[in-house]
Amino acid sequence: MLQAKDKARLIKVASLIALVGNLFLSTLKISFGLYTESLAVLGDGIDSAVDVCIAALSLAVAVVISRPADAEHPWGHGRAETVATALLSFALFFAGAQLVLSSASQLLTGDVRPAPDTAALVVTLVSIAGKLALAWTQYVLGSKADSSMLRANAKNMVADVGISFAVLVGLFLSRLTGIGAIDSVVALLVGLWVIKAAIEIFLETNLELMDGSTKESYHVVFEAVHSVRGAGNPHRTRMRRIAGLWDIDIDIEVDPTLTVREAHTIAEAVEKAIKERVEVYDIMIHVEPIGDSADCHDEGYGLREHQV
Repeated sequence: MLQAKDKARLIKVASLIALVGNLFLSTLKISFGLYTESLAVLGDGIDSAVDVCIAALSLAVAVVISRPADAEHPWGHGRAETVATALLSFALFFAGAQLVLSSASQLLTGDVRPAPDTAALVVTLVSIAGKLALAWTQYVLGSKADSSMLRANAKNMVADVGISFAVLVGLFLSRLTGIGAIDSVVALLVGLWVIKAAIEIFLETNLELMDGSTKESYHVVFEAVHSVRGAGNPHRTRMRRIAGLWDIDIDIEVDPTLTVREAHTIAEAVEKAIKERVEVYDIMIHVEPIGDSADCHDEGYGLREHQV
């Protein structure tokens, strides 16, 4: 299992790469967006500027999650990454909304600028190449670190490639036809795309913040219990994510005639079986005699097999 310090190191490396790369691209696109009077290129540059803020936030998170657990945070500081990812989604949503409002205002008022200069096309091509490289590094390092924040950032950068490509097409058509309104239409679509990406990231993050899980995750744990001889009826099962790992509480039933040591051995085998299937942050297994939970239908928390 990846140690917290190793994960923090990978996040720092990925964040520094993203920070430098996006700072260069955002400066380039904002400068040429203003120079060529292209709202689409300017909007693309603003999106990259948000990525600079995200990278800076990621660096701060890397410092926080590397701290050991303490009295105030007995589960450690891994949730800082989840909170940062949620903030990332809000920043994206705000940037997208601003672009939508600006471009829609131009279209509604008829205040549309002339077709952008050819330099805007060149800058957008550079942006596509740069974003592809950045997305790849974030995905690779995010996978190694098992970081939801880096994977979300990689997803955001892939969306940025799509955005830049749409901007490129819009600029080409605008130059070809001489119709400046095309640039504003593309800027509007770019803004909507950014908003969509922000909502998707928030929904994924919210599941973890609310201690949610998927049915597939529970199926894996139940399968692990049944793979151990003497263990049965997994119930009152709860799973939540912390820093990309699973915190699991589960009750199992064993033969009531077993000794405490024998029951404990079965519980240890179940723990090992679960850890072989999922990455575990912490796991708590409670042992009960067979049939003891038969009448406990009013449990207010945890899941049984038939519930998933």
